[in-house]
Amino acid sequence: MSRLDSLLEASVVGSFTTIGHKVRSKQWDAISDDALADRVVLITGATSGIGTTVAIEAVRRGARLRFVARNAEKARALRDELAAIAGHDDIRYYIADLSLMSEVAAVADSILEGEPVIHVLINNAVVLPAERQFTDEGLELAHATNLVAPFLLTNRLLDRLRESAPSRIINVISGGMYTQPLTLDDMQSEDGDYRGAVAYARAKRRLMVLTKMWADRLAGTGVTVNATHPGWVDTPGVRDSLPGFHRLTRPLLRSPEQGADTILWLASSARGGVETGKLWHDREVRSEYRLKSTIETSAEQNRLWEILDETTAAYA
Repeated sequence: MSRLDSLLEASVVGSFTTIGHKVRSKQWDAISDDALADRVVLITGATSGIGTTVAIEAVRRGARLRFVARNAEKARALRDELAAIAGHDDIRYYIADLSLMSEVAAVADSILEGEPVIHVLINNAVVLPAERQFTDEGLELAHATNLVAPFLLTNRLLDRLRESAPSRIINVISGGMYTQPLTLDDMQSEDGDYRGAVAYARAKRRLMVLTKMWADRLAGTGVTVNATHPGWVDTPGVRDSLPGFHRLTRPLLRSPEQGADTILWLASSARGGVETGKLWHDREVRSEYRLKSTIETSAEQNRLWEILDETTAAYA
């Protein structure tokens, strides 16, 4: 890491905004046009924001893209767009509401039936509710979609990823996690006034912990597991869910292309296929903590896994 990069990293505004990307990217090599040639890439949350950009850029680099979406009409439109870019029809989508674990389990079965290999899994789908909401299965919406769903989907697909090795799992998190510890005694944000941004950040902190745990469990299998936070990106989700933040920071927000870069780089680069269990931002490993109060113990990590195991036991 260069001295300039270290100086940027010390400042949230310098690091997370378009400023950091513009400065750092001057030193990067372009991701080649064939970087993902014939690689089967599966992504959630592809019909909006950063996910759409990742899908498009992956296809442009040769990926055989598969994606999970909730809205069939949007999925068909994206599939047609991607097929036109790719020049072939080897683009597939699967429909599921990832807030419902019954649908996560069902879509995992469909993926396993339809995909003999999976080289890259990108857990990208998120929600940021303005109010506390619970699904029909009794889970708080942000907790269900942003944490329980990737836990269940990834675990259901692990054997296929092992069989497809070398393969990669990429978890898209958020810099908001830096403000939050695990908070295992309030997994569903039921205590006190509900704040969607806090529920979202807590889920992302927990997903970062799972990233390290998957990496440890998959050591030596040829499957790497990494997390990345894209910085502050101008997406429909940010505009709709955090309008005040969007108005305040709009001149400094990253484009979706800037936000997608490290996801694509992790999916295709040599380092992404070797290094594992780490948090990346702008193509470099970053600390997963900025506050000592957010550092968890190994016992807390294990308890998190146990809680999610219990939550998903009926669908595993």
